[in-house]
Amino acid sequence: MRMVRGGLAALLLGLVFCGNAAAQMQLNGAGATFPYPMYSKWFNLYIQVDPDTRFNYQSIGSGGGIKQITEQTVDFGATDGPMSDEQLRAAPGRILHFPTVMGAVVVTYNAEGIATGLKLTPEAIAGIFLGKITKWNDPALAATNPGVTLPPRDIVVVHRSDGSGTSYIFTDYLSKVSREWNNKVGKGTSVNWPVGLGGKGNEGVTGLVKQTPFSLGYVELIYAQSNSLPFADVKNKTGAFVSPSLESVTAAAAAFADTMPDDFRVSITDAPGANAYPISGMTWLLVYEKQKDAEKGKKLVRFLDWMMHDGQQHAAVLHYAPLPAQVLAKEAVALRAVTGPDGAPLAGH
Repeated sequence: MRMVRGGLAALLLGLVFCGNAAAQMQLNGAGATFPYPMYSKWFNLYIQVDPDTRFNYQSIGSGGGIKQITEQTVDFGATDGPMSDEQLRAAPGRILHFPTVMGAVVVTYNAEGIATGLKLTPEAIAGIFLGKITKWNDPALAATNPGVTLPPRDIVVVHRSDGSGTSYIFTDYLSKVSREWNNKVGKGTSVNWPVGLGGKGNEGVTGLVKQTPFSLGYVELIYAQSNSLPFADVKNKTGAFVSPSLESVTAAAAAFADTMPDDFRVSITDAPGANAYPISGMTWLLVYEKQKDAEKGKKLVRFLDWMMHDGQQHAAVLHYAPLPAQVLAKEAVALRAVTGPDGAPLAGH
């Protein structure tokens, strides 16, 4: 009798554990490294909202995020460069873009004697990455940095080696400000870089710049700040040299807030406005309009709704700019289009 009771207790205990395991759901995502610090914080905070939902996010670059959501190997993708019409047509279902936060891509560097606040023009940045400006003391840099002793050393250019939304934002900017760049290289998550060393992820580029004397590269703002790397002020469309910050990214987005397209695929680089930082970008989560798994879809929709409201309050701490109210209102409408496999809307469930 004792053995029967013991066996029954073990069975009941097993059922409890099975029930807990069944109740907890994991949502898998992959993609952009640009917003990775923000997403990590959100995923940890969201456990307090819904203890039964866990996130597994692989920070592999926007190109990888687009590939995996297209192949349906993840529940959501992430990118800093919107999918092209061709990429959207290649997907097995309609993919929606949901903006999450905005941030700055900064030109960071490691050059002895040059403190933060190096001033760079669009022409100088394009010239460096085209391989036409090769020395730190080039006249193009000296002209905008009077009083700064620029070393007579070669500039070691560092760029991304993987498919990257950070690269998309950066090359989108260069394509707008340099006709030569636009004609020779163009914009994209991956391009044929004329010069430089490649690093994987924002982490890889940050690491290369930090360990390579007289190097210069581009990363998302928080990666430079958390590694104590200086970054440049960039001359914007009005002729003002602007430092990347929460305020200057918000100023860049302001010009587009009222004219946001319904699919949210918009570029905010080289924005008008005296206070706008010119290499600003938006980042998106990629979600199928029709979810294959209704339960997972409901969890994902609930998270997106939380992200649009409570989640935005945590952006500034990590130096990301929260989305404008007009964009969030438009997103809330778009979220209602997400359905289960039967076509029933998942928002509100």
